[in-house]
Amino acid sequence: MSTVPHRDPIAALEPGEDARPAGAVRLARLRNVLAQELEGARPRLLLSRLLLAFLPIHTFGRLRVQLLRLAGFRIGHGTVLAGAPTITGAHAHRLLGVGRDCWFNVGATLDVHAEVTIGDRVQFGQQVMVLTHTHELGRAEARWGPLVARPVTIGDGAWLGARVTVLPGVTIGEGAVIAAGAVVAADVPPNTLTGGVPARVIRKL
Repeated sequence: MSTVPHRDPIAALEPGEDARPAGAVRLARLRNVLAQELEGARPRLLLSRLLLAFLPIHTFGRLRVQLLRLAGFRIGHGTVLAGAPTITGAHAHRLLGVGRDCWFNVGATLDVHAEVTIGDRVQFGQQVMVLTHTHELGRAEARWGPLVARPVTIGDGAWLGARVTVLPGVTIGEGAVIAAGAVVAADVPPNTLTGGVPARVIRKL
């Protein structure tokens, strides 16, 4: 069975790969690794996450919103967070937009490596997951190819049931209902009930 050799990202280069001294190359690689490791380490975001961790679930839902606003997030008036959402992405504070009068139940995960737009009066059930980035299909020795990011849009008035997963590039129309446990891999028309794995339209509303 063939294997692909793994190279340490801060290891010395092979002869002829770079004209710089080996020490300078190692330092440059170390800086690159540190930049990747600390990508999401924004002081205001770290402070807000620390404060959010001390709030019991289903309490201080509006205070959670205020703390995230202080970290630079755009969240509309009247939105409530029943628990602290997990938000990933170095520029999530610029790419995430949440409308007015939304409700996020506990355990929400927002992977914000591309723009995520959530309209007004959107309801999230428990443990809803919104994903924006994935891998292209790679070769046989490593099927996970290059990372790609695609935006997600959730229209006004939509309701996502418990443990719904929204995959990259999806648009959910206004007034749509996504049944619990659905995996949404394609656009959802407005005012429809959708469910299943993969999610399909069940009926119009």
